[in-house]
Amino acid sequence: MTSDTDQRPASASASPAGPDPDPDSADLTRLVYDGTYAGVHEDIRALLFDPIFDHHRDLTLNQAGRLAYRRSRFVHGRLERPADVLRDPRRLFALTEWTTLLDISTFPVLAVHYNLCFGTLIEHSAGREDLADYIEELDSLSSFGPYMATELGYGNNVAALRTEAVYDGRTNTFVLNTPDVPAQKHMPYSGFTDIPKLAVVLARLKSAGQDYGVFPFVVRISGPDGPAEGVRAALCPEKPAMGLDNGLTWFDHIRIPRRSLLTGDMGEFTEDGMFHPSVANPRTRFLRAMSRNQPGRICVSAASVSLGRASVYIALRYALQRVTNAPGRNDMPVIEYRSHQLPLFTALAKVYAMTFLVNRAKREYVDRRGVVDADLNTLISITKALTTWEMSDVAAVCRERCGAQGMFSVNRIADYGIFLQSAVTAEGDSQVLLAATAGRQVARPGGGLAPQAQAQAPDPRGRDIRDPALHLECLRYRVHWLRQAVRKAMDADRREPYFDSWNRNVNNALAMARLEGVAAALECALAAADDARTTAVSQALRSLAALYGLDEIQRDAGWYLARGVLDAAQVEAIPAAADELCETLRPRIPMLINGFQLSPQLLRAPIAADDYMTAYNELTGPGRPDPIEEGAR
Repeated sequence: MTSDTDQRPASASASPAGPDPDPDSADLTRLVYDGTYAGVHEDIRALLFDPIFDHHRDLTLNQAGRLAYRRSRFVHGRLERPADVLRDPRRLFALTEWTTLLDISTFPVLAVHYNLCFGTLIEHSAGREDLADYIEELDSLSSFGPYMATELGYGNNVAALRTEAVYDGRTNTFVLNTPDVPAQKHMPYSGFTDIPKLAVVLARLKSAGQDYGVFPFVVRISGPDGPAEGVRAALCPEKPAMGLDNGLTWFDHIRIPRRSLLTGDMGEFTEDGMFHPSVANPRTRFLRAMSRNQPGRICVSAASVSLGRASVYIALRYALQRVTNAPGRNDMPVIEYRSHQLPLFTALAKVYAMTFLVNRAKREYVDRRGVVDADLNTLISITKALTTWEMSDVAAVCRERCGAQGMFSVNRIADYGIFLQSAVTAEGDSQVLLAATAGRQVARPGGGLAPQAQAQAPDPRGRDIRDPALHLECLRYRVHWLRQAVRKAMDADRREPYFDSWNRNVNNALAMARLEGVAAALECALAAADDARTTAVSQALRSLAALYGLDEIQRDAGWYLARGVLDAAQVEAIPAAADELCETLRPRIPMLINGFQLSPQLLRAPIAADDYMTAYNELTGPGRPDPIEEGAR
């Protein structure tokens, strides 16, 4: 079989040349990409200028999905092999950041293939020469790699899944079976059954009547001639703007070789049908089997902030050109209205704060070589939950502030919003993930993203409400207060069932965990301002940090006032302070968005163009229909 990967060029094509960046924008690029832009991001960005990523009109969802597979093959064929990407997680994270910008369906295909499927195989195949052909098949993209964990009846509760792989010692095979309707694999990319797929399937390992728990298995799902024998896959109902082949998949007593079982370092399954664990705790073994979820959550976070950056970039460039009549003045750019500035500049502040928080998660994951302890797990989980929620809000605000133009897919933001809504529930529902994290934080003395708990309320006297240092003290104090309140309430309820006590306190615990992420993001934003090499960048980032902190403080202003953390005059001054920060930021907006390394040529969104009316008119004018191939093989 031949594919795009058979002709792998030595390097990616360069993007269109542009002017040398000014020192301020260059410094922002350094901070936004954590000093890795040239070595990690630039060549992936360059791929997006290829015509394969041009916008196509009037595609059916089936055509859009098949185009996502073509684009995935294109990206794979022009970068290093997936095995090499996995050796440097920064490349994996960068791949997910950039590919989602021009096709929100290409990101999931690549992320699942590289990280969840192939990453699981690589992680659990050390010393397994018998798996070399599977590794080569996925590494060369001769087959795409779905990942099948979630089941129709169990959602996030993957530990309770019912798909089973029963060992047959007579034939040295496993019989993979879906026992009932709730056990069908829900939403893996299995619906296009004419595209070769080699999946990682999570199933219960059973032998001689014993259930050893959940393990990954390598399973052939389909080939060029259709689905594998015993595999039934039906396309799920369509999703707006995301033309993926999500399928409902059923295994009907299919036989797979014993080598398909991936036990990794969790133990050994011998030919006599016995599993000899090296990790005694079944829960720990299950978490090891699902270990690729941790970098997967960073991928989702990185992709989310990338779309947040693009959303504010597009919305702000449009606001700089879109004119309206103002009292006594004609042709006033809409960005000059304070009512337009406040939502968009606050969105920009959130984007920068979340960017720096995700950079921290990426950096710590890389520094620890992928070993995820309790503290890093907390950071990754809170980062994933907070970024997906915040960037979903950012996209909604940006779409609204672009008026009717924000509704069109070609202007990107509406599609970004759909992706970001799906990101909230990808790699673990953000609310469920945050609740689990909050439970661990409540039970664990110390710990947290900011171990230096603010046990005493800050003294508000003489403090400027615009000071982000005050915001940070307030946030940390509220985190401490909420944690102590939940612990105290649950201690008082010890005689009751744990669930009843937790259920009464879960909303306070969720607020606590969320605010831990907010405080960490604000701290990262202030650290970036301190690390800036130019005065303009430092001042702009500090103003953005202040606007982000002020927006958060305003959410709970009554709580802070009631406890004397802020006084009445400070609370009343919050709206005016936010407006003052917008006035300070207004001249810095072009610089702040230039640091993202986005461009109108890259995004192909008409309203982001230098002359958006001409760009929009050219797009809607008469022309030939797009020649889209139905096949993706």
